[in-house]
Amino acid sequence: MGKKEKNNIVSRLNELLATYQIHYQNLRSLHWNIKGPHFFELHLKYEELYTRTQVIIDDLAERILTYEAVPLHTFADYVKTSLIKENAYISDGKEGMKYIVEAQKSLLKTEREILAAAGEADDEGTSAFMSDLIREKEKSTWMFSAWLGK
Repeated sequence: MGKKEKNNIVSRLNELLATYQIHYQNLRSLHWNIKGPHFFELHLKYEELYTRTQVIIDDLAERILTYEAVPLHTFADYVKTSLIKENAYISDGKEGMKYIVEAQKSLLKTEREILAAAGEADDEGTSAFMSDLIREKEKSTWMFSAWLGK
């Protein structure tokens, strides 16, 4: 893999890492602040989602390290680089799920772009990682959309 291809993939992985970090904090906020008739159901689901997101964040940072590059690691970098923004206060379950569906669509778009770049660079490790994330996220986005009645 050439230096230009490597730098592009590392840059995109760092962008995805930053996006997942902001998403993680948004999920924590949803978990802490949920109110209403879906409290018990969504409180648990949000915890499941942020716990899974922690694993993805660690895997992304370690993938970047395999390139002998430095993963982003400051909140200033996360806020500056993330493709999604920090949420305002959300306590309504339907609004929380709408956020999740939209955030996942953004994550999917980026993961697909990284998958394409990794394919062009013959980077099987990143390709496999992105494929796994895409498959998982496509299914959960469908489920969350169904929960919303879409």
